[in-house]
Amino acid sequence: MKISTKGRYGLTIMIELARSYGEGPIPLKTIARENDLSEHYLEQLAAPLRNAGLIKSIRGAYGGYVLPKEPKEISAGDIIRVLEGPIVLVEGIEDEEPAKQALWRRVTEAVKEVLDTTTLEDLINHDSDDSLKGYMFYI
Repeated sequence: MKISTKGRYGLTIMIELARSYGEGPIPLKTIARENDLSEHYLEQLAAPLRNAGLIKSIRGAYGGYVLPKEPKEISAGDIIRVLEGPIVLVEGIEDEEPAKQALWRRVTEAVKEVLDTTTLEDLINHDSDDSLKGYMFYI
């Protein structure tokens, strides 16, 4: 599985909203400008995140997006599944020999474990969080 720009930029949106959690809505225009990303593309990513209940839109002159839950309650796996689909590293393993099937299942489960146990709170606090030392984050 290769995480596309959908997953990476979606994670960027969510991290920015987590950094501003409790401070009011953040417009996508601000996130796009601060991260040198296309506002139009971020708007396309916001729709599935909103439909999944991971973000909430606030209308009006001072509108934008907010997290409906605390950053510690949203995992990277939640976000990636919404934007990228199921987490499957190797497809069609049914025809592989049992040892290879077991390997691919273990690798997939390890990736799922990392994504599902890494919260937005972990990501915004990663400099001071020893549990993420050794991981490299490319966003």
